[in-house]
Amino acid sequence: MDSRTGLPVVGMVGGGQLARMTHQAAIALGQSLRVLAQSPQDGAALVAADVVIGEHTSYEDVLAFAAGCDVLTFDHEHVPPELIRSLASAGHTVHPGADALVHAQDKGVMRAALTRAGVPGPPWAAVSTVDDVADFGEAHGWPLVVKVARGGYDGRGVWFLPDVAAATELLSPDLSYIVEQRVPIVRELAALVARSPFGQVSVWPIVQTIQQDGICVEVIAPAPGLSEELAGQGASLAVRLADQLGVVGVMAVELFETAAGLLVNELAMRPHNSGHWTIEGARTSQFEQHLRAVLDYPLGTTSMTAPWVVMANVIGGSDGAMGIDERVHHVMARWPDVKLHLYGKTPREGRKLGHVTALGDDLAEVRERAGSAAAYLREGGHHG
Repeated sequence: MDSRTGLPVVGMVGGGQLARMTHQAAIALGQSLRVLAQSPQDGAALVAADVVIGEHTSYEDVLAFAAGCDVLTFDHEHVPPELIRSLASAGHTVHPGADALVHAQDKGVMRAALTRAGVPGPPWAAVSTVDDVADFGEAHGWPLVVKVARGGYDGRGVWFLPDVAAATELLSPDLSYIVEQRVPIVRELAALVARSPFGQVSVWPIVQTIQQDGICVEVIAPAPGLSEELAGQGASLAVRLADQLGVVGVMAVELFETAAGLLVNELAMRPHNSGHWTIEGARTSQFEQHLRAVLDYPLGTTSMTAPWVVMANVIGGSDGAMGIDERVHHVMARWPDVKLHLYGKTPREGRKLGHVTALGDDLAEVRERAGSAAAYLREGGHHG
């Protein structure tokens, strides 16, 4: 408990942009989020007042950090489950707990749990050898998708294999993998849900996500043309999973829309890129809601603030930081209603440096504003 305010202290393990934006939401709730960062140069460490430098894989570091917190949560899924269980055994409140978080840490565990629960997903199998992949391909057809079970992110650790020869060059004996049928999809969607220890849940409108090279570049809220039936199924599925898996906090359910219905692609148990639009686009942002949930406060309303909201990621270009301050100036002048969020990262090509959000009544116009602003921040006056 903070002796100055009488309010509980939330500690977030990880100091990236998710912690940075959660810190912004915490300020309005009377808090300065406590952050365990790996470096003083991490995005959240640059702005938060209460920062501890340490390793998320070190029990000693995390235990010392937890001593000043009423509840611990995460801005990534890389904290070892055994460390989380040790913290809980020592009497610390951790949300989400290890038994829930493991479903976002290990794709094999996730797929097995979803299969047991009857949740729709692509055919899959755990594999460790080329023969395993070949057997799966023979049964389900080529091409197929191979994913590293633990640690993949933003397209890394995911491969599309046209034939068994490609698998021969890929598999490492030191890693575990799953293989999935490459299903034909209409588009990618995401359902965002929050759940409190009390059991209260809330969901935001289903969104469409646009991917390039495995990285989300655009999110459209709500998903255009999505039927009420599928929207309801997606929301119900997210609530069901949050309850069955014992999630506390925000969870993103990444979905494939197919001709036959919805399939679950991935889970993330933290604030998520598909929910950044909620900062301006929803009455309660995912970051505020995550704090409310882990503190077991009543959850906020998730209704939208405009008919259409589009978030576009700002991805680092080939020229690094060249002229970034001038670009910010021009974006603010050209699109004064577009909201900028920069994460304090050192620019490099392909890195998520921030995002922009636009709102309005006309979807095509809102997409154009968000996309143009993000492209200008990436490329200056050279974008199309």
